[in-house]
Amino acid sequence: QVQLVESGGGLVQAGGSLRLSCAASGRTFSSNAMGWFRQAPGKEREFVATINWTGGSTGYADSVKGRFTISRDNAKKTMYLQMNSLKPEDTAVYYCAARSVLGIGSYTREYDYWGQGTQVTVSS
Repeated sequence: QVQLVESGGGLVQAGGSLRLSCAASGRTFSSNAMGWFRQAPGKEREFVATINWTGGSTGYADSVKGRFTISRDNAKKTMYLQMNSLKPEDTAVYYCAARSVLGIGSYTREYDYWGQGTQVTVSS
């Protein structure tokens, strides 16, 4: 089992930045690929970014490419999402997720463990 807790969400103006954190506990964190997803009101949960077990391979949704950066610190069992140049359409609940495999994934069905989410609101 892997337990995940997100933090760092909040209210920010358009053009601003936030850094989300996802702290993991339980079984070994370093053997899990990880991802960030988000869900806006009335919409399905969508992929944002993913990172493999070493941090050497990453992937991003087109909508965030060039603005968001995913990273991880296996010694601290923590994953991060640095979000810059935020837009109102980035407003959503952001979830971190873990896979029971080493490689990246961009579909919700590929993930086995989920956090409770953290709200990000971007005002125009």
